[in-house]
Amino acid sequence: MAEAKQLSGAGLRGQSAGETALCTVGQSGSGLTYRGYDIKALADQVEFEEVAYLLLYGKLPNVQELQDYKARLKSMRGLPAALKTVLEQIPANAHPMDVMRTGCSMLGNLETEADFGQQHQHIDRMLAVFPSIINYWYNFAHYGKRIETETDADSIGEHFLWTLHGKQPDPLHVKVMHASLILYAEHEFNASTFTARVCASTLSDIHSCITGAIGSLRGPLHGGANEAAMAMISQWQTPDEAEDAIMGMLARKDKIMGFGHAIYRDSDPRNAIIKAWSKQLSEQVGDTVLFPVSERVEAVMWREKKLFCNADFFHASAYHFMGIPTELFTPIFVCSRVSGWAAHVIEQRANNRIIRPSADYTGPDERPVPGLEDRD
Repeated sequence: MAEAKQLSGAGLRGQSAGETALCTVGQSGSGLTYRGYDIKALADQVEFEEVAYLLLYGKLPNVQELQDYKARLKSMRGLPAALKTVLEQIPANAHPMDVMRTGCSMLGNLETEADFGQQHQHIDRMLAVFPSIINYWYNFAHYGKRIETETDADSIGEHFLWTLHGKQPDPLHVKVMHASLILYAEHEFNASTFTARVCASTLSDIHSCITGAIGSLRGPLHGGANEAAMAMISQWQTPDEAEDAIMGMLARKDKIMGFGHAIYRDSDPRNAIIKAWSKQLSEQVGDTVLFPVSERVEAVMWREKKLFCNADFFHASAYHFMGIPTELFTPIFVCSRVSGWAAHVIEQRANNRIIRPSADYTGPDERPVPGLEDRD
């Protein structure tokens, strides 16, 4: 029994739950590849739409394929009237991840996947429309504005910024969004992806699979670390103040978000990439507080605990410098990771067997049912 409890408590870490051709995580300590391509090379050399195409269609697109793919996604950004009506009923104090979950589920009611031959059409639609969903709700709920969601933006990242702020975004910000969406696109059998695959294994529809994944990402132990990191670092005005506070948190054994990882042991390969972009953004806006504070926190955590920043930590400052509200940080994760989730659904469906593990029972031995009058 003790061994069974230990296994359960380990959260199945270190155990293989299946096969995938999509991604490697943590091989040789800190590697991350999508279909064999290193994450740094992808973030440096391609746009997010190319990575989404790679994950969903199995290859990097050529010039014509990328042009056609972008045009197809651009044509799919509009919101159905019924979906707008639903979004307008969601209160301003709702959790934005609940908005994403509800928006995806409602879309599935309006545009139901009738058979799996339609999966790519519905996946492309979700990629295109998710930024429209979250930013339509945000602008209506907080400012009473019904925004136009069919923008002329060339990319998903640009479309997100355009629909959020109501204007064509800074070219640097568009570049950062490409990198950010690429970094978040896929990460093997994490909790939300595994949720999507379990749902897919029952032969459920694509919207149910993605809705379930959003629900898993909503949990603070999976998504939301960038929001928590922003709430933490925004408290401090100098690096010295940050160091004193972090030392106090460590002494109290407080949870410090944005550090360490379930798989990586030495570093998160995504961190250096987004950190460099955060630094460039800080210089653009003339920041002298947030980025230095972030760097000091990073240094103290490594010095004291040998804990490294994961992908979420410097995403907090990067998003902030682009004027993105903190509560929308994790929905951006959804706008990216839907590509990875959907690719896993496709992969699960192609070689399916229902995912139904067993459990090690730890309750009492079999016993008789006492009469009502004999129960305590």
